[in-house]
Amino acid sequence: MKPEHDDTHNLPPLGHTTEPLASASEFNNTTDTSKWLTRSIGALAVVGAVGSGLMWAKLSGIQEQLARQSADTGSQAVEARVTSKQAEELARETAARLSVTDAKLSEVSLQRSQLEELMQSLSRSRDENLVVDIESAIRLAQQQAQLTGSVQPLLAALNSAEQRLTKVAQPRLAPVLRAVTRDIERIKATSVADTPALLFKLDELVRVVDTLPLLNAVGNAPQPKAAQPVPTTSWAKAISMSWWEKVWSDIWNDAQNLIRVSRIDKPEASMLAPDQSYFVRENLKLRLLNARLGLLARHFDVVQSDMKQANDDLAHYFDMQTRQGQTTLALAREVLAQSKQIEIPRVDDTIAALTTAAAGR
Repeated sequence: MKPEHDDTHNLPPLGHTTEPLASASEFNNTTDTSKWLTRSIGALAVVGAVGSGLMWAKLSGIQEQLARQSADTGSQAVEARVTSKQAEELARETAARLSVTDAKLSEVSLQRSQLEELMQSLSRSRDENLVVDIESAIRLAQQQAQLTGSVQPLLAALNSAEQRLTKVAQPRLAPVLRAVTRDIERIKATSVADTPALLFKLDELVRVVDTLPLLNAVGNAPQPKAAQPVPTTSWAKAISMSWWEKVWSDIWNDAQNLIRVSRIDKPEASMLAPDQSYFVRENLKLRLLNARLGLLARHFDVVQSDMKQANDDLAHYFDMQTRQGQTTLALAREVLAQSKQIEIPRVDDTIAALTTAAAGR
């Protein structure tokens, strides 16, 4: 095998040397070492070239892969930007719709609250108007009852209030309904003098005084005639009542009426002069009218005193044996018994319940 370079011409010329010839072997060893080094360097160069080629190929592949990934990443980034833009637009649209929905919801809530307040105000105003109407009607009826002395106006007002409250059927008005019912039952259970009826009876007494017979009246009470037997035959009918029998019967009846025998229990009535009968009747009328005024003024003591005196006058000066006298005396005694001092019942429970309901408690 020949060496790649021949360096023999660079050697110094042979001449006279003092070195021995034995240094040729060393020279050969040096040559071998340099060859080995040269080969090693060449092998390393080849390995480096191969490694560089492989590295270059690998780098080329990595570069291509990175280029593809970069392209994919760019396209994905573009798609992501488009998607994000669409999402942003959708979010804005959703936010706008949500804001509109919130506005509509708040408006509906406001309208609902206003409607509820309006319904409550209407219901409250209706109940308040009902309470005010009932209270005014009951107060007016109570005044009428105090003036007239009759509980009928008060009962009518309470019954009307009970019917109206029953139709409404509001829970907040239930205490008022219970109070009205209690007052109605209490008034019905109380015996109160019926002033209009008593006034009517007094007017009737004043009217019959002029026609009531006195005890000293003469010839006012006709005597009943004796019943004559009825003839059974036509011949008996023809001769039963002749003219002279009729004349005799008339004379006998007149003679009987000339004299009247009766028992005098009250001599002051019999001794009363005929011209004083007018004053007796007028005095009785005045007592009855005075009792009527006392009844209107709610002075029951005056009514009791006048009616007692009127009953005494009827018993002393008037004929109480007749049917008219008995009826008049019974009517006067009835007025005396019914004209008692009884206070008109008050409806304080109903008024208190109405006041509480009007205050909204």
